[in-house]
Amino acid sequence: MKKNMGSVDRIARVLVALVIAVLYFTDQMSGLAATILGLLAVIFILTSSIGFCPLYAPFKFTTLKKQS
Repeated sequence: MKKNMGSVDRIARVLVALVIAVLYFTDQMSGLAATILGLLAVIFILTSSIGFCPLYAPFKFTTLKKQS
């Protein structure tokens, strides 16, 4: 698995996951929306921790900076 996520992309995903967690634990959202966004937050944390997004792969998309 070759990394395809840059640091800005990874940080943004972690921040979005944290916002979702705060909204959930402060009872600002519940029900189906909380479940779906909770799953999305877990996926964001996992993909940012390994630096690979499976949705980027089929399109050969990357947010890594080109190394010179």
